Amino acid sequence: MSYFAAVFAQTPEGWVGAEAVIAEAEHVDDVADLMREAAVESYGDPVVLLVEQDDDWFAVVRLDGEDEPRAYISAVREDGLGSLFQQLVGEVPDGDPAGDPALLEDLGLDAKQLSDLGERALPGDALLTVAEQAGFGEEFDRLRD
Repeated sequence: MSYFAAVFAQTPEGWVGAEAVIAEAEHVDDVADLMREAAVESYGDPVVLLVEQDDDWFAVVRLDGEDEPRAYISAVREDGLGSLFQQLVGEVPDGDPAGDPALLEDLGLDAKQLSDLGERALPGDALLTVAEQAGFGEEFDRLRD
């Protein structure tokens, strides 16, 4: 199982990104803690986590302050990292998209765009589009290389 995960925090100076190690996370609270840690280190809010697994699916997770994380998953999987993110969106048939496609609307990516990316684009391409639309495309490219 190969995956790419990166967390991005919006700071007064712009977006800051870092690779995220989530393979050992057992619960969604572990992921939220990782995101909160990134926010504290960068003085950033909101924090966005982008995840792609095996060029099969992607997840976008958003955390604002002390709120619970919100997520959009392009295709829910019941195994590996997929089961971790399924905790955020509830019970959904395996392979279906789920979550809140409007979670980045205030950052320039509307719900229809995110849903369309989930249906039509390869996960890596979809995440690049998400990053570019939300304003942290350069940080995404830097981490992806």
